Amino acid sequence: MTAESLHASATKLLETWSPPTGPEHALREAMLAFLGSAPRGCLREHAPGHITASAVVFSHDGGAVLLTLHPRVGRWIQLGGHCEETDETVVDAALREATEESGIEGLVMDPELYGAQAHPITCSLGVPTRHLDLLFRITAPPGAVPVRSHESTDLRWWPVDALPPNAEVLLR
Repeated sequence: MTAESLHASATKLLETWSPPTGPEHALREAMLAFLGSAPRGCLREHAPGHITASAVVFSHDGGAVLLTLHPRVGRWIQLGGHCEETDETVVDAALREATEESGIEGLVMDPELYGAQAHPITCSLGVPTRHLDLLFRITAPPGAVPVRSHESTDLRWWPVDALPPNAEVLLR
């Protein structure tokens, strides 16, 4: 439960990931280079940028995805956020964030990396930074009813083939 264990888990995830596209392969290499130069790069305190943990939460049947209308970003996006020193791994951080932001217990995590993204943002640090986002696929139990947290303007299920126009979510 340290910056070191988070860093090691992010590095291992990226080293063992086979990105499906050329741009993701380039992003994978850039993230590995970043981690090679930033021992505390998984924590929000690293102002130039930091690894974040996201969850693409699917309904039990895979027909819908849970999205949050993020107040700072102003778009519908997947759940997720900053790694904390209490998280042992980035996988743990993604599951914690998904549970906190959805209010759904019993989420099932696929521990393999689902994707990666990079986002320029002014996050809770209050200064422009970059979120280097590691994404994981999570499945909700049947009948899961999300409960919006204080971190969201809105939270709802969207059919995977009918996302809102301003949605920014990686679907495979």
